[in-house]
Order: sequence, then structure tokens, then C-alpha cells
Amino acid sequence: MDAHGGRRRRTRAEQDAATVEIGYALASGVFAAAVLFGAVAGPALLFDLPHAAATALRRLGLVLALVLFATRVVSVLVRFRRRGQPSQPGRTNPDS
Repeated sequence: MDAHGGRRRRTRAEQDAATVEIGYALASGVFAAAVLFGAVAGPALLFDLPHAAATALRRLGLVLALVLFATRVVSVLVRFRRRGQPSQPGRTNPDS
């Protein structure tokens, strides 16, 4: 076990790849959430709907957008983490 709790230190390239992947996850999550919010709450913002309907659409859009954002970020980061691990225990290269 080394000084880092038994884990090997990540290289600069691995750190950079993780940073880029986090940025991509956040950006794609924001974009997807904004599109969904616009699709659901857009009619409430564009048309003169009754107050209850407009409020319901905006709240539904907000909740769905938040759920989509969280789901998108988690799925991108989980996929990235799986891709970086060897496919078979004890092997260092997934293609070995």
C-alpha cells in the first residue's frame, strides 16, 4: 500500500481527461435540461394560459429538467469511469 491509500496516482493526462469529461457531463446536462424545460414550460411562457395551468407547466418543466440534468450527469460520469477500468481483473489494458 502506498501513501495514497493503496491507489496509484493518476497521470496528468488522466486528470485532464476526467476534467474534460466532468465539463462535458455538466454542459450536456444543462443543454438537455434547458431543451426539456423549454418544451414543457414554453407554452406557459408564450401563450396566455390560465394561472393554474401556467404555474403547473412551469413547475413540471423545472422538476423534469432537474431530474434530466442529474440523470445525464451521472450517466456520463458512470460511463466514463467504466471505460477507464480494465475489462478483466488483473489486466492493465482492456484489449489484453
